Amino acid sequence: MELRDRICLVTGASSGIGAATARALAKRGNTVVAVARREDRLRELVAAIASDAPQSFHLSGDLAERAFAERVVAETVARCGRIDVLVNNAAMPMHKLAYDVTNEDVEATLTLNFLVCVWTTHAALPHMLLHGGGAIVNVSSFASLVVPPREGVYAASKAALDAWSEGLWLDLAGSKIHVALVRPGPIDTEIWDKRQQQSGYRGKRWPAHDVAEAVLEAIESSQHEVMVPRRNPGLIVASWLRRIAPGLLRWSLARLDPVPEDALANARASASEWVETSVCAAAPEVEPWQP
Repeated sequence: MELRDRICLVTGASSGIGAATARALAKRGNTVVAVARREDRLRELVAAIASDAPQSFHLSGDLAERAFAERVVAETVARCGRIDVLVNNAAMPMHKLAYDVTNEDVEATLTLNFLVCVWTTHAALPHMLLHGGGAIVNVSSFASLVVPPREGVYAASKAALDAWSEGLWLDLAGSKIHVALVRPGPIDTEIWDKRQQQSGYRGKRWPAHDVAEAVLEAIESSQHEVMVPRRNPGLIVASWLRRIAPGLLRWSLARLDPVPEDALANARASASEWVETSVCAAAPEVEPWQP
């Protein structure tokens, strides 16, 4: 697909990868529909790209509400006549030890990082089919392949996105709808400031613009999987270690961000309190233990 004069919907566009992708698409002369919760940021973005993409606009709201996720696609088609590109980028971090993760944390993470992508894609597919094709880019994470400490829930949400995208590759064969997976590594975005617990990672962070360029390349070159940064020794080594020496990889990751002794002690204390108060774990009125 040549990226010019296309209608492109980008979620999570108020900052980071989403904002960088919106700017990159606008520079090519595409109309951008920017979606996120922070309306003030979206207004600034649309104003900044107006010279390159004067027909661009924003839609603000909570994508975790299915009605809104579906509406952004419907409104895009209503105002522009079609949707050519869907970039599913909106996501949230969940950086917690397993002792501290609640069921509500898991539900919120899976909803925004996976289910929202399903909802927007299902809403866009009929329009793309009727207009002869399109492109869907799902922004995943390298964490879906190599899970860092405290990232189990986040990685699970991205792994679900990976598997679903791979299924779409086969199911949409012959439809002229291209689905791409972009897997960023450590990218310099706001997500680092939104972590629920501190991370042991102190390495380099790459600019969001690199991911935006990978998104455009995946569309124009019909690539199914792109890792950002490309040819990064750390990511390549981690991928290979997972296959040939998983024990060594686990040892390395554990040293990167070890479990604090007080965290384990606090978890045991919480578990002990829960057991003592539950009386009988099999009783139907007893609530499941939450840290």
